[in-house]
Amino acid sequence: MDLQDLPIFVILAVIAEVIGTVGGFGSSVFFVPMASYFMAFKTVLGLTALFHLSSNLSKIVFFRKGFDKNLVLYLGIPAVLFVIAGSLLSRYVKGEILNFVLGMFLVLFSIIFLIKKDLEIRPSKKNAFAGGVFSGFIAGLLGTGGAIRGATLSAYNLKKDKFIATSAIIDMGVDLSRSIVYTSSGYIGWSELYLVPTLFLVGIVGTYLGKRLLSRISQELFKKIVLLLLFGIGITTLALASTRF
Repeated sequence: MDLQDLPIFVILAVIAEVIGTVGGFGSSVFFVPMASYFMAFKTVLGLTALFHLSSNLSKIVFFRKGFDKNLVLYLGIPAVLFVIAGSLLSRYVKGEILNFVLGMFLVLFSIIFLIKKDLEIRPSKKNAFAGGVFSGFIAGLLGTGGAIRGATLSAYNLKKDKFIATSAIIDMGVDLSRSIVYTSSGYIGWSELYLVPTLFLVGIVGTYLGKRLLSRISQELFKKIVLLLLFGIGITTLALASTRF
């Protein structure tokens, strides 16, 4: 990425973190397709994992109202195990294909939740486990699984602070695991390391702004806006990915 693009990249990263915090889907669902415009997709995977470590730590600090221990156990453990599987698989798939699959995922996910506004996942240990498996695997393969985890957690009607704290703790384990795989696979080079402290600050600032905004806006309305944005980002990602084949 050229240094002249850095200010735009940082601004977009802050926006992704704010929207991810308020929308409950996590910043990676916006950060991954956005960052893919500036650098190679597998580099984005590595940076996203490191970015999320600071992002999730910030969420745990800012939303320290407790967390659901059972959900951390039944959803978090399978998520951590399967993020490793997804991360290892990403080694053998071309970045262009991963980008295309990401676009498809964003489009389908947004359409499903826009049409099925009252779509709910029954709160059970089995569904929590399934949500952990799927969200972890997708996070490892495509860099973003928070949307699936958010949909699973929403079935338990957690308060906002508890929802975000529980999701952040699970995501912390997910990101630590995939960071090791991505780093050992050479996804991040020395030329990109200067972005790590920058993204650390972005995670703190974006989470703080997201918390402030969360108290002033209807979460239901905001999620609808988020889904429309996801649809647009998905279509754009598909269009760009198709030109690279």
